[in-house]
Amino acid sequence: MRKEFRDFILRGNVLDLAVGIIIGVAFSAIVNSFVNDIIMPPVGLGLGRVDFTNLFVVIKEGSNAAPYLTLEAAREAGAVTLNYGIFINTVISFLIIALVIFFIIKAVNKLKKKEVAEATTKSCPYCFTSININATRCPNCTSEIK
Repeated sequence: MRKEFRDFILRGNVLDLAVGIIIGVAFSAIVNSFVNDIIMPPVGLGLGRVDFTNLFVVIKEGSNAAPYLTLEAAREAGAVTLNYGIFINTVISFLIIALVIFFIIKAVNKLKKKEVAEATTKSCPYCFTSININATRCPNCTSEIK
């Protein structure tokens, strides 16, 4: 059983998946910081000094009476809140991650197309076998290739 588990763990797919998850978590932290610390402050300033993390609706008041100036104050009072500002930040983070992944996939696909475009063989027009692209005569049917 130990050998089977070791073989399972050392498979390329499992290791690739583990590396992908670790990089994904690290990338998610970078994107969240980018959105919360770089993108949202100017957007909030442009919308009249709005801090998206403090956009919420009180559903049920806590031990202290409303109004709560910040989400943290509402949480400390034990109020039940609907945090739509945090949701907006999360949606923007998702869109940025999706855009970056789109560009990465687009670049990888472009590289794959370049690899395919550089052919090293061609087809003989007489016997349709694959021959070297520089060949002037087919090695199979001995036909002269122009």
